Amino acid sequence: MKEDLVLPAPREAAADSSGDPLLVVEGLTKHFPVKGGFPIRRTVGAVQAVDGIDLTVHVGESFGLVGESGCGKSTTGRLITRLLEPTAGKISYRGKDITHASRKELAPIRSEIQMIFQDPYSSLNPRQTVGKIISGPMEINGIEPTGGREARVRELLEIVGLNPEHYNRFPHEFSGGQRQRIGVARALALEPKLIVADEPVSALDVSIQAQVVNLLRKVQDELGIAFLFIAHDLAVVRHFSQRVAVMYLGKVIEVGDRESIYTRPRHPYTHALLSAVPEVNLTEETETGGRERIRLAGDVPSPISPPSGCRFRTRCWKAQDKCATEEPPLIRISGNREGHLTACHFPEDPTIEARDEDIVLDPALAALEEELNDD
Repeated sequence: MKEDLVLPAPREAAADSSGDPLLVVEGLTKHFPVKGGFPIRRTVGAVQAVDGIDLTVHVGESFGLVGESGCGKSTTGRLITRLLEPTAGKISYRGKDITHASRKELAPIRSEIQMIFQDPYSSLNPRQTVGKIISGPMEINGIEPTGGREARVRELLEIVGLNPEHYNRFPHEFSGGQRQRIGVARALALEPKLIVADEPVSALDVSIQAQVVNLLRKVQDELGIAFLFIAHDLAVVRHFSQRVAVMYLGKVIEVGDRESIYTRPRHPYTHALLSAVPEVNLTEETETGGRERIRLAGDVPSPISPPSGCRFRTRCWKAQDKCATEEPPLIRISGNREGHLTACHFPEDPTIEARDEDIVLDPALAALEEELNDD
């Protein structure tokens, strides 16, 4: 990437000031119907993919959304970009309610909210050239940049670290990392204010992941674009995001700034997630240092019939009767920073330091470890 390349300023950037709410999500819900019965197929249940979440993304902010597979992260991203119709709740963009806006009503803001998809192999049309893929959004929105669309596409290719001469090549001629850069260029084509990045590096090699994440950081810093960065890799989210929300089974269970979430988490599930991050210990004293190791019992419950009360209670080592009858609200608890919210009746101590013993909840894992130690 050339150092003297000047990135264009985001469109209408002067109209917004940094720190103002750009996107506000309140009680967002998405239930997918489950069909059954014979011979008439009727709705017999619903997959509660997203069930009443609240989020706020500010102008120019990088906001991370993390959680294990199946927790509803990607569905949330598609609801925000209005690729899916919400079942309930409210989505406000720059103060305007777009929850159930029609196609005509969404037209003026479609260009301001763009998405980078997870799979760089299926998100690009194999029958179109790179030039056609990137210029497509400009054609749809009737935008004619200064110097023409081709010149703008070549400029975007250079911004994302690709050769402008690749304009006439097809997607199959590129590697996975290069394809994802093409996806980034397509998202930047309309100079958006918000980009929803749905696990943009999960399908890439580790060496390529760093390049793409650094590219997104450069774009975010220089263009002032707000990012909703969806991922399950906690290390990547920590590198990119200023604030982080943790999801579990369709619910947001903890929200806070990067430092608070990674050094002083309060929700037991956040502790479990952080304990799963690989840690390199260069010393031989591995028994006395390092983070706690938490292994959760069982699997994630079905989103068709989630547990009552707190959804994490079936795997939580602190669960009590109250957890089954009352759903914990997402609020600030004592000892937390302002803006650090947790949904737990019995939050953990604000530390991730090692305990006297590891927490092993799965009896099968405990028995296996005993056998290995005996051998």
